[in-house]
Amino acid sequence: MTLWTASDAAAATGGRAIGDWSVTGFGIDSRGIVPGQMFVALKAARDGHDFVAAALDAGAGAALVSRIPDGCDGRALLLVDDVQTALEALGRAGRARTRARVVGVTGSVGKTSTKEMLRHVLSAQGKTHAAIKSYNNHWGVPLTLAAIPPDADFAVIEIGMNHPGEIAPLAAMARPHVAMVTNVGPVHLEAFDDGVPGIAREKASIFRGLESGGAAIWNADLDVSDILATHGTTSFGQTEGADWHLTEVRAGGDSTTCAATTPMGPVLFRIGAPGVHFAMNALAVLAATHALGGDVARAALSLADWTPPDGRGARHRVRLHPDGPPVDLIDDAYNANPSSVGAALALLAATEVPGKGRRIAILGDMKELGPTGPDLHAGLAAHPAMADIHLVHTVGPLMASLHDALPADRRGEHTDDSEAMSAHLRDMIRPGDAVLVKGSLSMKMARLVDGLKALGETGPKE
Repeated sequence: MTLWTASDAAAATGGRAIGDWSVTGFGIDSRGIVPGQMFVALKAARDGHDFVAAALDAGAGAALVSRIPDGCDGRALLLVDDVQTALEALGRAGRARTRARVVGVTGSVGKTSTKEMLRHVLSAQGKTHAAIKSYNNHWGVPLTLAAIPPDADFAVIEIGMNHPGEIAPLAAMARPHVAMVTNVGPVHLEAFDDGVPGIAREKASIFRGLESGGAAIWNADLDVSDILATHGTTSFGQTEGADWHLTEVRAGGDSTTCAATTPMGPVLFRIGAPGVHFAMNALAVLAATHALGGDVARAALSLADWTPPDGRGARHRVRLHPDGPPVDLIDDAYNANPSSVGAALALLAATEVPGKGRRIAILGDMKELGPTGPDLHAGLAAHPAMADIHLVHTVGPLMASLHDALPADRRGEHTDDSEAMSAHLRDMIRPGDAVLVKGSLSMKMARLVDGLKALGETGPKE
């Protein structure tokens, strides 16, 4: 399906189209370009213009550039003054022309999982668009908006931040009909002088971008909920009096059963993954579905077969021996902060293990916590879930603080990086264990997930 023609893209950006072309989507990595996509030559760690020729050779329908790269004379290009500015213009134009009802998602933890949950639920009710990856920054949001099909019924936009002042302009670009703050926690502390309250104000700024009459959905269970309530219209949580009130949560081996009272009356629903944090996200998803004009009962049914994506709580069975019980591997390796690590530890602690199976956590550094980082890492030793976790292996200089704070009988291996830890994997697990892998993306904890999978036959958890 054609998404942008040369003339339409040139009109949206004020640029000059070279050639008569059309594109079906967007890509920013020449190595993974899909034929027909527009390659966007962003300048980040490297200048994307250096890879335009390779992207076009790989089948890109055109390239968005601010200069004609060597070897690209006469090829399909959209020439603009500045690539980032033009991408933002395409994003605004994509948002303006679509009929889709748009929901914006932000939060310190679980943005991508909630986005994927919304995609799953809304896809059963209409044509739904959301970014495949965690595209939530200054280039990810316009890229997602520019790729919305004009005939989409729903669009889900994930909005993140690292510093103050980032969310409001992205929300203004997205112009959501529904915006939600899933939660607020100690993330990116080094950028906020007043800590979590400052983060709450930044997260609440998503509500400034709402379309007239839009719904602002916020978490009522937080110490900073009063900051969100100043802007919000609809609350959710376990707190008495929340508009969408989670009254019961029972996490089993492979699912979570929930009950809630809502403006529509009582609702029962089941999620196809265990975890109280998923229950909270699901409740927010039901509230958003209602605000979008969707069918809440149908959405509740759809939650039963939702499972988290790889790196964000996906579960796998690794069978080390044909006759022994499998290892239950929890892949939460994409990112980490004190709130999300606490939720993951609680999930591991609630995981049933057979016979002599153990609950084992392999934790990597949580980044961007500023001078409080070592204390926040050490503080995990006192998390209530630790009482039901048998062994904790740690990776990175910050996690050394947790390693030192753990009781001797729970203190596992400690290494400076995930590559060094990978050498210990075969000796660290045995049949029947439940293993959590979690850490900030830069710690490359996914290497350990891949290493654990490689030890045996692997399949999704049934």
